[in-house]
Amino acid sequence: MAKPIHMMIRVLDEARSVAFYETALGLKVADRFMFDTFTLVYLRGEESPFEIELTINHGRTEPYARGEGYGHVAVAVDDLDAEHARLAAAGLAPEPIKEFHRDGKLMARFFFLTDPDGYRIEVLQRHGRYG
Repeated sequence: MAKPIHMMIRVLDEARSVAFYETALGLKVADRFMFDTFTLVYLRGEESPFEIELTINHGRTEPYARGEGYGHVAVAVDDLDAEHARLAAAGLAPEPIKEFHRDGKLMARFFFLTDPDGYRIEVLQRHGRYG
């Protein structure tokens, strides 16, 4: 049986990305490994062992093309409205809150946030399958 442990994204500026993920999602640096041509930074939150791995290729100055395959990473929070307000106050420009209904019932309340390298993050209210 496979256990999800991390997702990796390539970023241009380590400090900018670490600051964003700490402010936006409360993720802290769990490990950092420097190699000759790249650095790996693992970010982890208190509620889950799942990590976001930031890969910083030394000397890279051009933004990465994300292609058509990447969609988003998702996180669940207890109070979506409070998180939206907090992120807006921090200047992180969350998109408006949306709702999905299915069979006349609320399926999900969520909004999207974009990190400094253009990766999208879905922030969901803990509810139903997203609890």
